[in-house]
Amino acid sequence: MTKIKVLIVDDSALIRGVMKEIINSQPDMEVVGVAPDPLAARDLIKQTNPDVLTLDVEMPKMDGLEFLEKLMRLRPMPVLMVSTLTERGSEITMRALELGAVDFVTKPKISIQSGMLEYTDLIAEKIRITSRARIKQRTPGSTPTHAAGPLAPLRNPLTSSEKLIIIGASTGGTEAIKDFLIQLPSDCPGILITQHMPEGFTRSFANRLDKLCKISVKEAEGGERVLPGHAYLAPGHSHLMLVRSGANYMTKLDQGPPVNRHRPSVDVLFHSAAVSAGQNAVGVILTGMGKDGAAGMLEMKKAGAYNLAQDEASCVVFGMPKEAIASGATHEVAPLHELPGRVMEFFAAHGNRAMRV
Repeated sequence: MTKIKVLIVDDSALIRGVMKEIINSQPDMEVVGVAPDPLAARDLIKQTNPDVLTLDVEMPKMDGLEFLEKLMRLRPMPVLMVSTLTERGSEITMRALELGAVDFVTKPKISIQSGMLEYTDLIAEKIRITSRARIKQRTPGSTPTHAAGPLAPLRNPLTSSEKLIIIGASTGGTEAIKDFLIQLPSDCPGILITQHMPEGFTRSFANRLDKLCKISVKEAEGGERVLPGHAYLAPGHSHLMLVRSGANYMTKLDQGPPVNRHRPSVDVLFHSAAVSAGQNAVGVILTGMGKDGAAGMLEMKKAGAYNLAQDEASCVVFGMPKEAIASGATHEVAPLHELPGRVMEFFAAHGNRAMRV
């Protein structure tokens, strides 16, 4: 078995040591080098040709983002960010994902030895996923390939208020969701989104989307009426669900146990949409590892929803869409840049079908 070769870049000797111990304890991966700064990392990348780079973005002596930007332009490779759970840390992490990092983990709390075992599993799994990611070369100021322009308004208040878009994503999803939402007109139907992401990062992500999109995007608080032109993102600590209250759709948060090892879980959101919205929902499953969302999307289909999946070529990790397609849950499979247009075309064609179930 070929082991996954990992290069660790972190200015903290303590973190470098912990990460090295964790990675070398796994049967399928090994540390081929550790670097305290990007300068040393540059030489080690040439020497060791790693499969995955773990990178601390917040290093005092240098700019991790600048290094990442150059790396993705000159020698694209799978990068796993190691981030602090701070507001600044989450802002930098969002930017790193935009620049092409595959995923991120939060720094371990070194003092808690008991928590290390759980953290070991998380790091190891993230490295495995990162090593399998599809990496695209970036050019300065590059927009996604085939970036499509903004879509025309629906101009059908009934469709806007009666229909819903339900989105699920995981690895690679922050960029995919951004590319999807940025095309949507301000009068599109209300949107509920579950993206696998830890608490503390979902708010930064929602704020970032809100600044970039014509629609309003916020972290869901629960109990909100779902409005047209608004997207509600599951917070990192809770499952997001769609419920009905009289004539209105509402958001609901649930702190029940993880489903498919995730909270928030895409299956929980999709299941709630099947029950509460039926044929008024359009489901969209985007890039991500694992099978979360496949079962829920099949329930949505059986309840009358119309479902789309991102195609393999445009996914960072073709896991969740692949499982949904294999289960027979999807009606269409398309490249990411085409999905928003296809969703809006469906609404335009089926606007008169809007009905309360």
